[in-house]
Amino acid sequence: MSEQERITWLRAELHRHNHNYYINNAPEISDQEFDHLMRELQDLEALHPEMADPNSPTMRVGSDLSNDFKQVEHRYPMLSLANTYSAAEVADFYERVKKGLEGEEFDICCEMKYDGTSISLTYRDGRLVQAVTRGDGVRGDDVTENVKTIRCIPLQLAPGNYPDEFEIRGEILMPWKVFEQLNAEREAREESLFANPRNAASGSLKLQNSKEVAHRNLDSYLYYLLGEQLPCDGHYENLEAARSWGFKVSEGMRKCKTLQEVLDYINYWDKERKNLPVATDGIVLKVNSLRQQRNLGFTAKSPRWAIAYKFQAECALTRLEKVTYQVGRTGVVTPVANLEPVQLAGTVVKRASIHNADVIANLDLHIGDMVYVEKGGEIIPKITGVDLDARSFMLGDKVGFIRTCPECGTELVRYEGEAAHYCPNDVACPPQIKGKIEHFISRKAMNIDSLGPETVDLFYQRGFIKDVVGLYDMFYRKGEIQTVDDFYALNPWEFQSIAGFKSKSVKKAMDSVKASLEVPYERVLFALGIRFVGETTAKLLAHAFPNIDLLMQASLDDLLHVEGVGKVIAESIIRHFQNPENLRIVEELRANGLQMALSQQVMDERTDKLQGKSIVISGVFAHHSRDEYKALIEKNGGKNVGSISAKTSFILAGENMGPAKLEKANKLGVAIVDEETFLKMIEN
Repeated sequence: MSEQERITWLRAELHRHNHNYYINNAPEISDQEFDHLMRELQDLEALHPEMADPNSPTMRVGSDLSNDFKQVEHRYPMLSLANTYSAAEVADFYERVKKGLEGEEFDICCEMKYDGTSISLTYRDGRLVQAVTRGDGVRGDDVTENVKTIRCIPLQLAPGNYPDEFEIRGEILMPWKVFEQLNAEREAREESLFANPRNAASGSLKLQNSKEVAHRNLDSYLYYLLGEQLPCDGHYENLEAARSWGFKVSEGMRKCKTLQEVLDYINYWDKERKNLPVATDGIVLKVNSLRQQRNLGFTAKSPRWAIAYKFQAECALTRLEKVTYQVGRTGVVTPVANLEPVQLAGTVVKRASIHNADVIANLDLHIGDMVYVEKGGEIIPKITGVDLDARSFMLGDKVGFIRTCPECGTELVRYEGEAAHYCPNDVACPPQIKGKIEHFISRKAMNIDSLGPETVDLFYQRGFIKDVVGLYDMFYRKGEIQTVDDFYALNPWEFQSIAGFKSKSVKKAMDSVKASLEVPYERVLFALGIRFVGETTAKLLAHAFPNIDLLMQASLDDLLHVEGVGKVIAESIIRHFQNPENLRIVEELRANGLQMALSQQVMDERTDKLQGKSIVISGVFAHHSRDEYKALIEKNGGKNVGSISAKTSFILAGENMGPAKLEKANKLGVAIVDEETFLKMIEN
């Protein structure tokens, strides 16, 4: 056998052993023997680069090269499912399907709802060619190289009767054991912990280094097959076919013929799920026939032929040891219960949220109380009650909310109508400063790459940056820093010694900071982190006050005339710009070249053709996306609203408008405007 033939044989053998180990749970060889074959293949591939194969088993170990994820549009949109929480709601769904199919018999395929991060895999001629995250449902990130490191996902299918091209979707998961081990390692390194396996899986999948992804030991279950030449009309039957091709499909999947069978399935897994090695948060119910699925169709957000049943939160009883307080980016002070460790929904829980002072008072919490802890939606632990019968003479002090900030000592405030307490020292309280920087660089704000929370914290602790202006001092310096060499010459610190922040990261950060000079004014307003001013409010303010000077000089009455701005937001804006430190930051950002006014193009394109109109968007459109239509409405002076009321001016309706919205519109006499008519309304 030649070396080239040996490479081909080794690849086939390693693919087969991977399948036996990760899918069939029936390994034929030891780990040592497997590793020996893998090393042999790696050595031979190094000697024969002409035989490079992107789907070789050696791709499982990943690469040290950085990945820049490109956006890919989904061939079939990845819609979310409507949620139900009770047997009665499941019965309602069942009756809606029966009515929609006009009495035709149907089966329901019941599956576990795995709590991971959604993925879409495309295969061509039996080879994995692309892996894309859900993203916004229309387009997602291409994470193919990282997905190749997940050993239960086949890179090359064995010869079989599968379509030439198809798409299969599922969840990328982090098993409980891997999650707890990862958090233990992060805790030992004094790094922030992942909140749950889903966040850990999502974060791992988006790592820039696929070799690091390989070390995370991710898992996957596949649950939906799409394509033009599927083997069967039945969803269940298609997944059984996919299982025979080598995909990991849940053994718990079942096809039910009656509502009672569906409810029995839910009741069984509500208990049995606790024994699964991965996180689940519910059951997915799908009409089995693809023909019937097409007949039932979609609402604007979700299919009518599928629904998710969410399990009730699991509850545990444990002792409250003490209460500490955390300060968030906006200055919100959150009480945190420190608990005697207890097993809950697959993880050991040591801390839980108590939300605010009102919750503490309502619970009548005392140190030493036995408290009930739940995971809301199986994710965030929270205290929901106290076992009053368990109280004894050993009970500790009553828990009272603190009066001063635990980080900077400033006296806390509570604004009218707000449940939370705030630290008002937003210019000198360390968590707020770091939070403001993290918010400033986020994707929807200035979109500055390569500077995650850990890097921001490190730079702040070392004194490299003290506010958002520091980013421009470090990476731009009013145009003085153009190359990586310029950066090191003007920043005489040992950045090379900071783990993960080498010259490639410096270059990315420099390019992102420079690109941020073109970020439009409304996003700059959002990035400033003015308390209570979110993304939508920032847009409204930008169009009401076309430059930052007008906004800074605005009176309370001026601000209250802006649609969607109430007294709390208006007073917060005035307080923000009364602070000399915030004014300094605005002026220094302006001096660095950030956009502090609407562009002339935007000003020229603005009209008042929809002034005073509240518009609901519903359905699927041919000419523009829903987001583009929202932008057009705002550009022409209109207001986007999410629900229909008597105050709604009209509904911009595309194909497949939801029947409930149509019924409500007719009942209230709200006009329906189609896509073509709307475009004529706003054309110049």
